[in-house]
Amino acid sequence: MYVEDTIAAISTAAGEGGVGIVRVSGPDAPSIAHRVFRRGFNGDFESHRFYYGSVIDTVTGEVVDEAMAVLMVRPRSYTREDVLEIQCHGGYLVTRRVLELVLAAGARLAEPGEFTRRAFLNGRIDLVQAEAVIDVIRAKTGAALALAQHQRQGRLSQRLDTVMAELRQALALVEAFIDFPEDDIDPAAQDALTVHVRKAAEMVEELIAGFDEGRVLREGVAVLIAGKPNVGKSSLLNTLLQEKRAIVTSVPGTTRDIIEEVVNIRGLPLRMIDTAGIRETEDIVEKEGVRLTLEKIPEADLVLLVVDGSRPLDEDDRMILAALAGKRLILVENKCDLPRAVQIPDELALMPRVMVSTSRGDGIDELKEAIFQTFIHGAAIDSREYVAVSRVRHRDLLSRSTMHLAAFEQGLASGFTLELLAVELRDALAAVGEVTGETTPDDILDVIFDRFCIGK
Repeated sequence: MYVEDTIAAISTAAGEGGVGIVRVSGPDAPSIAHRVFRRGFNGDFESHRFYYGSVIDTVTGEVVDEAMAVLMVRPRSYTREDVLEIQCHGGYLVTRRVLELVLAAGARLAEPGEFTRRAFLNGRIDLVQAEAVIDVIRAKTGAALALAQHQRQGRLSQRLDTVMAELRQALALVEAFIDFPEDDIDPAAQDALTVHVRKAAEMVEELIAGFDEGRVLREGVAVLIAGKPNVGKSSLLNTLLQEKRAIVTSVPGTTRDIIEEVVNIRGLPLRMIDTAGIRETEDIVEKEGVRLTLEKIPEADLVLLVVDGSRPLDEDDRMILAALAGKRLILVENKCDLPRAVQIPDELALMPRVMVSTSRGDGIDELKEAIFQTFIHGAAIDSREYVAVSRVRHRDLLSRSTMHLAAFEQGLASGFTLELLAVELRDALAAVGEVTGETTPDDILDVIFDRFCIGK
């Protein structure tokens, strides 16, 4: 439950830095500013103006640090409450000391995500925008950041508002006829009702269809590099990274452990996983590496199956194919600078295939494009208009809404009572409202905001 008290926390990352920020929000923020911050003159703080001065220990009169302070008077602040920010030097000890003085002056320590939660509860942002704040902080690529910023700015919320407007129009029509049971729904009213519901359903289905792309932009994907020893798996990783990360030798079985690195391909964050070559071996260490590789396969969103294009496939290649049954694959023929000797079996004929030479860099751009197109199907993810659902919570709630809308249309066609039809519309509306926070239970809010860091 929201209590209008005053909270405080360090809003900058722990450790050393040029600046550390202690944030305060609540009705006591102005009085705390006067108590702990000394300027060269008396009088009130002018809102949204920075002041230079010192943070003072109110008990000893000691100067704790030289600092800047700004007071943002409600409602023109992040939380729509009075907000004080003190910018001091960014050392761990000095920021903790400033925070302690603020707490002693009447604030309490904020809980994780409590500043953003107050912004939501005070109506400055909705729940989609609140969740996007943490995505902005955690974004690993420019495209992931752009998607998060679009959601934070309210573009996804605007789409959902349009959906809810259509559902409210439909519900109003149904309830009007419930209030006048002597009147039957005339064909024109039924057609209008159907139009509103289908518009809403189409918009929701479009958002659900974009979920896979939105999710991979936000979370990234795991791409496993698999193949038998000495086909160029580690060389491929190094080429994609443009640095020597994995050891490469002519000795088969060099890679015996799992190597993971992040690669950015056109804004898509990829967690590249280089693995031990899969083959039958008596070497105890290499055998353990093969075991780890087989354990990693189920976790991968995509497998790059690397084969040596200058040699025919053998039993080791076929053993790997059996281990990868059912996985999403791209076949990578390495060593295309050498005479080609590999024969692709029929079961691999329809698999996406790219020919590369890790020694010369041939085909690497084509491989990157094939990986990108596996997950992003022609969407202009760098567009200012790009909007996508990127959280499982949102997808599941929107899917629940479509189920109720489908039940409504079926019930309307089957002559169900208006009361039953209204229930389906209310449930569909509630599901969309739970995405934006209008109908979200408190326990779900607790789970969402507990994922935030303290100070945000």
